[in-house]
Amino acid sequence: MSVTSPTPAGRVRKDTTEGGASARRRRRRTTGLDRAVVAVMVGVPTALVILLVWLPAFGSVLLGFARWEGIGGLDTIQWIGLENYRNIFTIYPPFYPALQNNLIWLLFIFFVPTLLGIFLAVLLDRELRGGRLYQTAFFLPVVLSLALTGFIWQLLYSRDQGLVNAIAGTEIDWYGNPDVNLWAILVATGWKHVGYVMLLYLAGLKAVDPSLREAAAMDGSGEVSTFFRIILPVMAPINIIVLVVTFIDSLRAFDIVWVVNKGRNGLELIAALVTQNVVGEASRIGFGSALATIMLLISSVFVAVYLKVVMGGQK
Repeated sequence: MSVTSPTPAGRVRKDTTEGGASARRRRRRTTGLDRAVVAVMVGVPTALVILLVWLPAFGSVLLGFARWEGIGGLDTIQWIGLENYRNIFTIYPPFYPALQNNLIWLLFIFFVPTLLGIFLAVLLDRELRGGRLYQTAFFLPVVLSLALTGFIWQLLYSRDQGLVNAIAGTEIDWYGNPDVNLWAILVATGWKHVGYVMLLYLAGLKAVDPSLREAAAMDGSGEVSTFFRIILPVMAPINIIVLVVTFIDSLRAFDIVWVVNKGRNGLELIAALVTQNVVGEASRIGFGSALATIMLLISSVFVAVYLKVVMGGQK
């Protein structure tokens, strides 16, 4: 008895049938439970962001146009228009020193700890002996809060028993002297910032294609020239991230100066002024909200630049 082999058409029909079944399985209708899970996973975080971020920010912007001491209900709010902003720029003495200190903070953090962090990242990328130990040592301050960093350096800066005065043979009140306390705080902050920048650039250097270095070496380019002309431009997204984070951190610097002297006596910063007016002895929530709105506007410029660069790089 003869046996007929399956025709190619049969195989095609069989494959088509199996493919159709697979496609139908992939196109399985979503159930009510699936939609409920998606709604919860999207809705809950969105609601939290709106409730905890956007509503307070919007309320702060509105209160910047009002006079309110936080006592009584909302009916005690007096709407005064731009008076708070006029007072900030005309008759509020701490504002301009705070703005200047924030600018000094930004320039110092960018030109000293940031560049030092890049330098350390380049060194550690060369697979030095004990590199893991160095990475841990430099990154360890990053996990500490700025408040705790302030306490640690307060022990080092102590006039009578501090390590800095013991080594230098001086009796300087590093945190109390308004001529030097800002720079002392900047050294403590930079100690923490170096490790953060080092880690970002070290991760970026590990992701750079080795063929770029090989091609540059074949063209006779030195290591320094290769880094600045090829490697650093390749890490443009990291450069933008570090720039934006450095600026925003410099603008909202608060913890360490509040621990030291509540942002007074030479350590005036905008974030500290906001806290002094909102929760200080003289509660002026409207005035503090106007200061916070100014911070928000300045930060938004750099956040917009960052988003433009990031979104543009994804096209």
